[in-house]
Amino acid sequence: MIQNTRIQYLNNAEIQQGEYVLYWMQASQRTEYNHALEYAVERANRLDQPLLVYFGITDSFPGANERHYGFMLEGLQEVQSSLRQRGIAMIARQISPEIGVVQLASNASLVVVDRGYLRILKKWRQFAASHIACPLIQVESDVIVPVETASPKEEYAAATFRPKIKRQLQDYLVPLEMRTIVKARTDLAEACLFFDRIDLEDIEGTLARLNIDRSVGRLKCWQGGASAAKGLLDRFIATKLEHYGERRNDPSLEYVSSLSPYLHFGQISPLYMALRVQESNIRASVDAYLEELIVRRELSINFVHYNLRYDEFTALPEWARQTLYTHRVDCREFNYGLSELENGLTDDPFFNAAQTELRKRGIIHGYMRMYWGKKILEWSPSPEEAFQIALYLNDKYALDGRDPNGYTGVAWCFGKHDRPWGERAIFGKVRYMNAAGLRRKFNAMAYVQKVEEL
Repeated sequence: MIQNTRIQYLNNAEIQQGEYVLYWMQASQRTEYNHALEYAVERANRLDQPLLVYFGITDSFPGANERHYGFMLEGLQEVQSSLRQRGIAMIARQISPEIGVVQLASNASLVVVDRGYLRILKKWRQFAASHIACPLIQVESDVIVPVETASPKEEYAAATFRPKIKRQLQDYLVPLEMRTIVKARTDLAEACLFFDRIDLEDIEGTLARLNIDRSVGRLKCWQGGASAAKGLLDRFIATKLEHYGERRNDPSLEYVSSLSPYLHFGQISPLYMALRVQESNIRASVDAYLEELIVRRELSINFVHYNLRYDEFTALPEWARQTLYTHRVDCREFNYGLSELENGLTDDPFFNAAQTELRKRGIIHGYMRMYWGKKILEWSPSPEEAFQIALYLNDKYALDGRDPNGYTGVAWCFGKHDRPWGERAIFGKVRYMNAAGLRRKFNAMAYVQKVEEL
């Protein structure tokens, strides 16, 4: 089912007499549980035309490096193969995505695009909408509940957002049917001879031709793509979900799903994940997991969508900015520079382990990410500088950085979506964390040892 609230016309153009329907894939990099793709198939069938899927790869995406591009290309390679099996052609081009779609739209009857929430993704869609002669239709597929339907404004916290989105869930937690393309044309991409194409079968060659930051290399511990994501989800449900409710906040254990990189690149659908998890009868763990997957994740998207300064210190609530400003001159026991923080060379073994996990695995356990961010705030010359350092490190190393969850996770460490606490030095009324608290909650040294073995 594709709800009307997922569909938005981005311009007022009329359908053209084109050669194909074009799906501009950008955020939802998958062929299963992709509302935008299924909507495009439906429109192509209605027009009795083939469907062409386009993906534009810019080698200047903010903050992205070889680690991110490699993971993404692995997923796109699988997308192309899966589309081919469905009788749908795909063309990937090394070009700024909005420019490439305008060029391909010259021969399209209409264009469908998925939805993104970052400024650059919105800018691309706005440019394309004003430069193509046919309709540009956006279909939202990377949330359970469409962002404006969940809430018409930026929410203060999970407590205000939770009841709003929960009221909508019964209408959106429904399976999505995969449609069959009537006019199959797997050779359609080859027919576009006047456009340069990227060979997704040759990932190493494609990476080599991209002019990208190579300071952070690919990770052997991850394999991009929907198949890997679904396998990880299956193993999580079979072996970890039962105890997720009580063990998810223990970083020394492995009871999280670790699917955030796949969600980041749209390689797996949150709707598919939610429906699969709901099949379990372990109510407490299911509720706890859906709280993270739906309420917390879509609260992050709410923040980034409605607050255009999501990656700036000014995006924090006024109380947090004020209290941190008041305490900006407080004496700090330790002062560490960017190099020391980046390489985990502080006197705190727990921060060092979290930063090492980020560098070596491309993710940090959520609980340790909070501690990591709090320590950067405690050790930096100013809260504004701490905020930018945390964003820089997260965006540089995290496979799930540079997205709503990443920006919100950093902002939370500085008071976003939280409340004022007891006042103390440096932090003011922003929530404080220390090593003693880690030791009380779990075997913190076991976490350090686990990271040392990476």
